[in-house]
Amino acid sequence: MSSDHGVAEGALLWEPSEEVVANARATHFMHWLWDRGVLAESYDDLWRWSVTEVDAFWDAIWSYFKVAGERGDGPVRTGGPMPVDGLEWFPGATLNYAENALRRAGEAPDEPALIFRSEAGGHRVVNGRELCMQVAEVRAGLARLGVGRGDRVAAYVGNIPEAVICFLATASLGAIWSSCSPDFGSASVIDRFAQIEPTVLIAVDGYAYNGKRFDRREIVAEIEAALPTLAATVLIPYLDPAAVPDGLRAGVPYAELPVTDHDEPEFEAVPFDHPLWVVYSSGTTGLPKPIVHGHGGVVLEHLKALSFHQDLGPGDVFFWYTTTGWMMWNYLVGGLLVGSTIVLYDGAPGDLWKMAADTGITYMGVGAPYITACAKQGERPGERYDLSRLRGIGSTGSPLPPEGFAWVYEAVGRDLLLGSLSGGTDLCTGFVGPSVLLPLRAGVLQGRGLGAKVEAYDEQGKPLTDEVGELVITEPMPSMPVFFWNDPDGARYRESYFETYPGVWRHGDWIKVRPDGGCVIYGRSDSTLNRGGIRMGTSDFYRVVEAFPEIADSLVIDTGRLGQEGRLILYVQPAEGTELSDDLVARLGRELRSALSPRHVPDEIHAVPGIPRTLSGKKLEVPVRKILQGTPVDRAANRDSLANPEVLEHFLPKDS
Repeated sequence: MSSDHGVAEGALLWEPSEEVVANARATHFMHWLWDRGVLAESYDDLWRWSVTEVDAFWDAIWSYFKVAGERGDGPVRTGGPMPVDGLEWFPGATLNYAENALRRAGEAPDEPALIFRSEAGGHRVVNGRELCMQVAEVRAGLARLGVGRGDRVAAYVGNIPEAVICFLATASLGAIWSSCSPDFGSASVIDRFAQIEPTVLIAVDGYAYNGKRFDRREIVAEIEAALPTLAATVLIPYLDPAAVPDGLRAGVPYAELPVTDHDEPEFEAVPFDHPLWVVYSSGTTGLPKPIVHGHGGVVLEHLKALSFHQDLGPGDVFFWYTTTGWMMWNYLVGGLLVGSTIVLYDGAPGDLWKMAADTGITYMGVGAPYITACAKQGERPGERYDLSRLRGIGSTGSPLPPEGFAWVYEAVGRDLLLGSLSGGTDLCTGFVGPSVLLPLRAGVLQGRGLGAKVEAYDEQGKPLTDEVGELVITEPMPSMPVFFWNDPDGARYRESYFETYPGVWRHGDWIKVRPDGGCVIYGRSDSTLNRGGIRMGTSDFYRVVEAFPEIADSLVIDTGRLGQEGRLILYVQPAEGTELSDDLVARLGRELRSALSPRHVPDEIHAVPGIPRTLSGKKLEVPVRKILQGTPVDRAANRDSLANPEVLEHFLPKDS
């Protein structure tokens, strides 16, 4: 990927100039703290204070950003130490995410708030005044449909202005938002939305991707039929301007949703931990986990992360390539909180560098595989386009290898910061990532996020330095989920993060924390699949594959590692008297494409005599992944803990 094909991990690629440090928003924050008796002279000082004086740090974030709402005179937190132990942040405080997101649009009514580009050719700019007015109108329309505080609004939409407008309108009511990308099949969408029982479904008629157009009206009808709580299904005529909601039980054209005599949005004041949205993170068993984040936690976290790590503020043009089914969409919308213009793009990635030049993007975020692909293709975007406004590139979704870091500085520009970021849907943020106050080294994330006490733990729960261990968070953060939907006693929440190390959040990544505070991420330590930046649990696969009568059992493995998408391999145990025929392989591929997405069609499908399981019945996903990546069988799995250890030999790499 780089010219010398041999970039050493830790090689110095970039250092901030004195001017960059002086003008950094984090530096301004440190000066503000100095005036209040907190002496932090470096990023390391600031980070240590933020994770040792947790209450003082988050209280300072509220005050520094002048959060719109009522702080009250209560403590920063009560209970705990973690959310599953009864932790409550800012008891007595009230606020609304939408009010905080729109106040800067209101202060700059003629400046662009949203810039929209579409593969299908749609170009639009929405200024601050228009955004506030359209949110007000849609808010009134949702209220007319019966949506109120605590109700759920589900959206099957692309990354388009209507998605942002409807989300902000939902939040302004104190209702709860949840969205899926329209390339998800009906089964995946229903598995998610049926759990939260929405009052309104907002959907597009179709979408365009990679030169093809996909009509989704039949899928929308299937989703509606599976959601009996719906009072209305609002259809956005996106693919076909003439599309109407014919055939829907409760169809409403999007043009009839806004109430046009409303000019200024109103905002329902809600408690700090009142649910804002439901996002989904799938594990290896059961339905996708419906993760609930609160208004206050997201406002504070995104203000902090976008200002002090991406160094964004008014005048910036912020873009991240994402769909509405990935938490990076939520993060992108957070750009409004800091007064930045956000760029929405709907379609296949294509030449995003040209769009960056055309729209004046100052911070461009992509998935790590996009950078890797550009490097492999020999792209030189810094020579082809005027990227002089671009001062930051974000990379996330999977680890970026050192060669990917080096390519950015060789082929894009030397006067920008590559911000490799690691976090997750679970906290809806990055908690290891960039800072313009720190040097950048190849393959190394610059530091741990402010307020994020990230450590590497060994199997016994002891901290490690300069060794690979489990990524854990040992102090709470406000954007940790307030709860999981339909998990009244918190059992699933506790099992997801706190079962391995009681009282400590285990995230599911491998991490090495260097002595200088830099971090290296080595990928997932669990078995969640990550395809094209879209994370999906293996349970989604099994629900589709094992519905086939010819399939007795199955196992799916994503072999990707270190910023490179690997192969998606599906193993099937044929039912007695059947075999894995070419016809069955073709039907499996078609059904997975339809029910899940085109990204999740396996690269290989193999028949095996059995699927390895533990004595308690769990499939051995992580051990088989290790075996496929070259780990000896006896190191990857303890045969004594297996119900059928003899089948492991069938999962050896084909060249073994």
